[in-house]
Amino acid sequence: MGSALIGLAAAVVGVTGTLLASVLSQRLLARVQSEQFDRQQQSAEAQWRREQQVAELGRRREGYMQVNASFRRYRTHLMDFLWTVRKGAVTPEARERVEEARRDHHSAFAEAQLIASTVVLAELDGMTAALSEVYRRVMSLEEGTPDPDGSFEGLRTDFDRLWERWERMRAEMRADLGAGNDPDGQQLIGPRRLPPLPPDGPETAQAA
Repeated sequence: MGSALIGLAAAVVGVTGTLLASVLSQRLLARVQSEQFDRQQQSAEAQWRREQQVAELGRRREGYMQVNASFRRYRTHLMDFLWTVRKGAVTPEARERVEEARRDHHSAFAEAQLIASTVVLAELDGMTAALSEVYRRVMSLEEGTPDPDGSFEGLRTDFDRLWERWERMRAEMRADLGAGNDPDGQQLIGPRRLPPLPPDGPETAQAA
């Protein structure tokens, strides 16, 4: 009888061991699969974040380039208009060129303000205010009601200040993008400096 009990106990232990081994094996496999799935999810999420960062950087870069282009165009046309005011040769076409450049500038700046970093946004807002003030002063001069310091020479100084402000804004944009020079040595955003206000009138400005 003792031998029978021993044999039965051995059989129970064997069956139990087999069942436990199966259960443990399944749990181990499930754990391995879960960990593998988590790693895949983490990898996919990291890849998605990288793609989003690249896309966001691309959007900011495009927006900043549009801002620079619109600023240069607006500044040039406003500067040309100042010369036509000085010469007493203002025409509806000359005014419309300024207004078109102003509208383009507003559009480009408005789009950039939606995607700009906090630091760049502050520069954009400051530049928008500065451009609006110079526009007002030029138009006041053209209408015959200039500011006390709104002479032609005073407005030339305004344009120089716009240039300096643009350089600060451009530097913040480049820092935000982590931009240096491309492999050909060309800067990624705009020229190094805008041309100064030309001494010979709007023809020189257009050539610049």
